[in-house]
Amino acid sequence: MDLGIKGKRALVCASSKGLGRGCALALAEAGVDLVINARSAGPLEETAEALRAKGVSVTAVAADVTTPEGREQVLEAAGAIDILVTNAGGPPPGVWSDWSRDDFIAAIDANMLTPIELIKACLPSMMEQGWGRIVNITSQSVKAPIPQLGLSNAARTGLTGYVAGTSRQVAPHGVTINNILPGIHATDRATALDGGVSLAQNISVEDAKTQREATIPARRYGTAEEFGQACAFLCSQHAGFIVGQNLLLDGGATNATI
Repeated sequence: MDLGIKGKRALVCASSKGLGRGCALALAEAGVDLVINARSAGPLEETAEALRAKGVSVTAVAADVTTPEGREQVLEAAGAIDILVTNAGGPPPGVWSDWSRDDFIAAIDANMLTPIELIKACLPSMMEQGWGRIVNITSQSVKAPIPQLGLSNAARTGLTGYVAGTSRQVAPHGVTINNILPGIHATDRATALDGGVSLAQNISVEDAKTQREATIPARRYGTAEEFGQACAFLCSQHAGFIVGQNLLLDGGATNATI
């Protein structure tokens, strides 16, 4: 399918690896020029080269987008963009007694306020031109809480509430804002979570993965590639009537009717 976005310009955050990289690759395949971002320059430049091989222009900005200085650097390099994909690593797992006020502030700053600041910075030019696409990578936990990810549950649900209202205010200007809610995908985050289970239960990491896969109706982890294709569709010309929605990509793991 031709997504109708060849020649558009996108900013994809935290895109040197994992789900962000999957999104950047899918957009590159659709002919979208890219500004990509991550904290580490080495992996970021490797991803930039892979994206350039798709025949698109790529600007790589090594910066921490969760800081004011990093956001300023990334936004200055990006300029006026047509597509924004927000993404940031999730806060550490634990239990309710582990987290202090400072832990919650850090989680909210990274996973709620950072995407909001990026959205606010990019919306005016999108609204002025009458077209724009914003996709936030959040978590399946906004549909059904994950006990050990309480910091993420709180911060990402806050972002979801903000998007619900804002998306309906900007839709008349041809701009859509939606969220993708990943379940477990084969990324470094999944490896880290499986490692935690391995230590806690004194089992191998592979056994921990097999145990988790058994809880997913699809009986496997998702891939960054298929996640990226879903993101690219929401960024496409065909998705203009999808507003303020939360798309679960979790292999059926969230047990809900709606």
